[in-house]
Amino acid sequence: MVCATSLAGGLAITGCAYNNGLALAHRACDHVERSIKLYKSTLGKTPAPDAAQVRARALVQLRDALPIAARAAGDSGEWQALMTTLSESSRVPEYRLIHALSRQCRVAFANEPLPPPTT
Repeated sequence: MVCATSLAGGLAITGCAYNNGLALAHRACDHVERSIKLYKSTLGKTPAPDAAQVRARALVQLRDALPIAARAAGDSGEWQALMTTLSESSRVPEYRLIHALSRQCRVAFANEPLPPPTT
């Protein structure tokens, strides 16, 4: 990916950082999607020992996504929420994170900036 430079370098650098941050957010969200798919596959009639193994694999996917999301957030601050939500995976069960992660990744894949938070 090539970004143009100009005398108003700040604008060009911001554009490059956004594109790199977005690409990194996509990579992190690939892991998130795999994790959610694995987790959801355990819902229903999966025997408990098998479900625990699959959920552990799902958690590994979230953990793999975290450093990538951290780099995305470093390049473009709009990915801070994705990084923060992923960092909660060590303390919060995945089922409580799925809605937020799905929404954040839907935004990433749509190539749109995150909307402002609602109060």
